[in-house]
Amino acid sequence: MENQCLGLAERVADEIGNLTVAIKRIQPHAPWKWLPESILGQPWPFPFAALRQDGDTLVEPWPHLLIACGRKTVAYSAAIKRRSHGRTFVVQLQDPRLSPRYFDLVIPPKHDHLTGDNVLPILGSPNRITPGKLADGTKQAEGLFDALPRPLVAVLIGGSSRHFTLDLEVMDDLAARLARLASDGYGLMITTSRRTGTAQEDLLRSRLQGPNVHIWNGVDPNPYFAMLGLADHIMVTEESTNMVTEAAATGKPVHVIALKGRSPKFARFHAEMKSAGITRIFDGILDSWHYEPLNETGRAAKVVASHLRSNSIIHTDS
Repeated sequence: MENQCLGLAERVADEIGNLTVAIKRIQPHAPWKWLPESILGQPWPFPFAALRQDGDTLVEPWPHLLIACGRKTVAYSAAIKRRSHGRTFVVQLQDPRLSPRYFDLVIPPKHDHLTGDNVLPILGSPNRITPGKLADGTKQAEGLFDALPRPLVAVLIGGSSRHFTLDLEVMDDLAARLARLASDGYGLMITTSRRTGTAQEDLLRSRLQGPNVHIWNGVDPNPYFAMLGLADHIMVTEESTNMVTEAAATGKPVHVIALKGRSPKFARFHAEMKSAGITRIFDGILDSWHYEPLNETGRAAKVVASHLRSNSIIHTDS
């Protein structure tokens, strides 16, 4: 969620110029942290009194622009919009499960089917992927993947979620298919995540050894941007809207790795990505295809920048 906010903020800064991006991580205390986004269709009452001291504080002066994401931020976004008297333009990412009227702009994924006069649905989620970041990441990881053969394949492995399961059986099957690609001469750049699981990672490492495989060790800085920048193909597990969208921002073939489980919302998302010519389900073969890199973050940033200018909240290069 933080990367979604940062991705949009950085792109708005590119549009406007001379803006400072500050990150605020808040921690409501019990019982507020267990409550839903709204109570009887209203934001939480007295949300600032619910903030724990081990999180960031939210105090005046309010910023020109607030971009928030996640259930715990909803009441605070609504409160800052009210307290700033229009001086802060409030953008809420994802479906806030609260009327959009409490915010200046809501940017949900299209597959949430949220509509409204101040709602801007986008395909996937905002992200930080730009040609510049990919180039910088590739430079910082210079030499790391030189020993791998071409074509290079970035393999982005997430983990189990509310709707999907990446258990040992799934990982064993995936490792076998990746091993076949390595034996066929593909160079594999693999990264796991905090959700992958220790047993699953151990299985992956035991099955994938040799000169054609590089698995991130989980200790050194993750060469994620370099992997996306260098890859000829990208493989990504299906449970992560973020990773699929980030991969789609490169314009490279995105092969989706199926997991156990199903979600109607995710099914809609993957159908949209497939219909756009961006993704295909990985069937063991790495075909190539072309599409325009997905730039929904840039499109959303232009809309936000336009609102800031038209509402006289901020001016170009101010």
